[in-house]
Amino acid sequence: MLTEKETLQRYLQQAREVLLWKLDGLSEREVRWPMTATGTNLLGIVKHVASVEIGYFGDVFGRPFVEPLPWFAEDAPDNADMWATPEESRADIIALYHRSWAHADKTIDELPLDAPGIVPWWSAEARDVTLHRILVHMINETARHAGHADIVRELIDGKAGLRADNGNLPDHDERWWADYVQMLQQAAGDAER
Repeated sequence: MLTEKETLQRYLQQAREVLLWKLDGLSEREVRWPMTATGTNLLGIVKHVASVEIGYFGDVFGRPFVEPLPWFAEDAPDNADMWATPEESRADIIALYHRSWAHADKTIDELPLDAPGIVPWWSAEARDVTLHRILVHMINETARHAGHADIVRELIDGKAGLRADNGNLPDHDERWWADYVQMLQQAAGDAER
């Protein structure tokens, strides 16, 4: 039976893997292409989550990440962590994410769940935290962004679901899904009347 820490770490790792799976099989352009009015794109989501994980499992517990993250510099443009520059390859961002996992996992392995930390970017009332709270926060953060990535991926090529080997959706053909969407559109229109 897993310990509480092992259980939390397992859920975090599952969410990490789901997020990375969303990049599989897509071109460099597709993983970078902004799919929403706010510019949400798959590679940017991975870059953002890697950066956030570095901060929460690093600086919060006095364990800074050794590499500078230029997109967090004082003079960096807004949202610089939410997209990859042409010089930042998919491989670079994925490697950064893997290094963030290693850094975070080392913090998780070496500290007890009740280890204290301080989140300087949170309000004064909320900034005192424990490793347990940060683990729960990062599971939520990563799963939330994996959900964003799921929708973005579906918009790109129609692929959706939990993992490549588990779509976690009913197994129907394109015609069934088209009919289903049409039924939902009809229901939405009927509800408006």
